[in-house]
Amino acid sequence: MRGSHPQSENPVRARRIGLARALSKLGYCSRSQAAELVRAGRVILNGAVQKDPETPVRMQSDCVEVDGRPVRPSAKVYLALNKPRGYVTTASDERGRKTVYDLLAPDLPWVAPVGRLDKASEGLLLLTNDSEWAARILAPETHLDKTYHVQIGKVADAALLRSLEQGVRDGGELLRAKRAALLRAGECNSWIEMVLDEGKNRQIRRMLAALHVEILRLIRVRIGDVALGDLSKGAFRRLAAAEKRLLG
Repeated sequence: MRGSHPQSENPVRARRIGLARALSKLGYCSRSQAAELVRAGRVILNGAVQKDPETPVRMQSDCVEVDGRPVRPSAKVYLALNKPRGYVTTASDERGRKTVYDLLAPDLPWVAPVGRLDKASEGLLLLTNDSEWAARILAPETHLDKTYHVQIGKVADAALLRSLEQGVRDGGELLRAKRAALLRAGECNSWIEMVLDEGKNRQIRRMLAALHVEILRLIRVRIGDVALGDLSKGAFRRLAAAEKRLLG
């Protein structure tokens, strides 16, 4: 959980939202952590302790406090992280696994992942405390290209690449790559590049499993016009203003 800092920003809509969601939108913590704070009696709304995370809040006028301190909007933060294999993208993990938050600087405002990379996957992960910007990136109608480099346990041939582009059915759902191409091949494995423009859960793993192809490594190298580049594994950087505009 991270502190927040005041910043002037555009007026927030007059509609009411739940107290836990309000704390998340203010950049104080995740919604699930906020709900725990509320239930523990640590959150005060307009001078009164509230224990229902769904208590309605008008963010433009109501006063929210945690442990007696007013919560104000955090500065907007937009990050690119090179997620290593073995880290999960949740704020905390009941099984004690490493999370991407272990890699972030402690003085950052609270940020949330924009989409997911599973524990075994690597590469570019965006994080932000701007929920509206994240929603635009994740919206199905955006069709933002995401590029992956995948090492597989066989030499990819034209038939495999064609199947990935034409689509594979898994559980009745059609999964397809916008593009699939061979990058390089060894004697018994190869690297392929897959570009997706839809965000279905574990899509690449499901597609290749349906084709009985083993995945050795899966790395996301680009989201839209933002590339992983030479960002070191486990390191993060702030997005340039132009990159942020290009994404959403």
